[in-house]
Amino acid sequence: MALVVVIAVMSGFEKELKKKILGNTAHIMVMKYGGAISGYKNLTKTINEFPEVKEAAPFILNQAMLTRGRQVSGAGVRGIDQSHDPLRKKLEEMLVAGHYFSDRKLDKRAVPEIILGSELAKNLGVKPGSSLRLVAPSGSPTPLGLIPRMQRFKVVGTYTSGMYQYDSALAYTTLAAAQKFFALPGQVSGIAVEVENIYTSGKIAKKIQQKLAYPYWARDWISMNRNLFAALKLERVTMFIILALIIMVAAFNIISTLIMVVMEKHKEIAILKTMGLSAFRVMRIFIWEGMIIGCAGTLLGLLGSLLICELLQRYDFITLPGDVYYFETSLPVDLQLFHLLATAALSLVLAFIATLYPSYRASRLLPAEALRYE
Repeated sequence: MALVVVIAVMSGFEKELKKKILGNTAHIMVMKYGGAISGYKNLTKTINEFPEVKEAAPFILNQAMLTRGRQVSGAGVRGIDQSHDPLRKKLEEMLVAGHYFSDRKLDKRAVPEIILGSELAKNLGVKPGSSLRLVAPSGSPTPLGLIPRMQRFKVVGTYTSGMYQYDSALAYTTLAAAQKFFALPGQVSGIAVEVENIYTSGKIAKKIQQKLAYPYWARDWISMNRNLFAALKLERVTMFIILALIIMVAAFNIISTLIMVVMEKHKEIAILKTMGLSAFRVMRIFIWEGMIIGCAGTLLGLLGSLLICELLQRYDFITLPGDVYYFETSLPVDLQLFHLLATAALSLVLAFIATLYPSYRASRLLPAEALRYE
């Protein structure tokens, strides 16, 4: 029961983490060695020609400082094509206040729009309808030296992805506004690509890189978070081994129980052997008894784990704080049939191994020795 519940929770954590990451990250990112990409429209068209690609759109990603009165916060600013970017639908779904970008074109007098993460908005003390200033990391050269590039933006919405690191440090604006603010006319940081099957994104990224060749490179969402997923996998395997040792400890109870039965039933064993019962059949009796105990325990454990997982999914007994974990949610559970079968198989194998020694001792019992003092 402990093994199934822990593995289900860890699998649910990994599944929820992937979902949150894909809410703010493209399946594949195509970028250029050395900086911004010029002629990105033809590049986007070439990428869209791949049959596995669902949609591709340019984006800008850069660091900036957001100021509102005395409140200052650094954040990543992502400029997206509000009509074709793969993340636009997910961003609309994550909005908790305000609205998505308007369809109007940006002119010289218009104030550009920006959407903030909910935690970032709290830190700055802003809400939809408020305005703030963005300060670029690189300044504009003037006769007096470099002057920081600043521009006023209007907050039109706030979003919650569920991942604290995104909600507190990522803002979205339109591609045109980002190009103007970061002084990248006709240039973008990269191309965001959405594919049909997220688990084949690694192979598709290699195909795209082979097609485009140097100076472009492509990375999928798994390789961009490789260290995180590798750590989660190692942790899950470690927990499986540790909890498997708990099952081994439980198997010793079967051994001790059967040894006590052999000691108590030595007279009956001797009578059966005197009547002609073979040592193998005596051994088989105690193996069956041990397996009945093991099967009953395994069945009760599986039923108990199903009940606990159902309760965890239905009721929010435990809530993970977002500033400590990667996302803020109740304890996630992903119970898979493979985990149930693997755990049951492990339990039954250990139960069978635990029956061998006591049953062997019973089969080696000599009838004359057992009946001497009866």
